[in-house]
Amino acid sequence: MAKREKSGFAPPALGGSSLLVVFAVLSLTVFALLSLSTVRANQRLGDASAKAVTNYYAADTQAQEILAQLRMGDMPEGVTVEGDTVTYRCPISDTQALAVELRQTDGVYEILRWQAVSTTEWQESDNTVYWDGE
Repeated sequence: MAKREKSGFAPPALGGSSLLVVFAVLSLTVFALLSLSTVRANQRLGDASAKAVTNYYAADTQAQEILAQLRMGDMPEGVTVEGDTVTYRCPISDTQALAVELRQTDGVYEILRWQAVSTTEWQESDNTVYWDGE
C-alpha cells in the first residue's frame, strides 16, 4: 500500500450537524431580537395607557370637586349656567376634556352628561381618491 503524504492543509469539517447548529443559533438570535422589540412596544403601550388613565381620573377628581362646590352653593370659575343647565369641562390631555352637564332642580344636581370628548377641531380631507367601480 502506498503511504499517504501528509499535507499542512486540512479542509474544515462542516458536516450536517455543524450547519444545523449555525442555523439554530441564527434562528434563536432572530427570535430574541423579535421578543425584545415586542417587549419594548408593550412597555411603551403600557406607559401610555397608564398615563391616559391617570390623566382621566385626575380630571374626574377635578370635576367631582367642582360638583361638590356647586352643591355647597359656590360658583367655581369655568362653570356656565344657562337656565337650569350647568356645564363645565375639565382637561384630560391636550386633545381631550371631561365634559360635564348637570340639571339643577330645587338645589339638587342631576348628572346629564359625564363624558370624555375631543377638544381638537375635525378637519375634512378632500384628497382621498375613491374607486368608482370602473
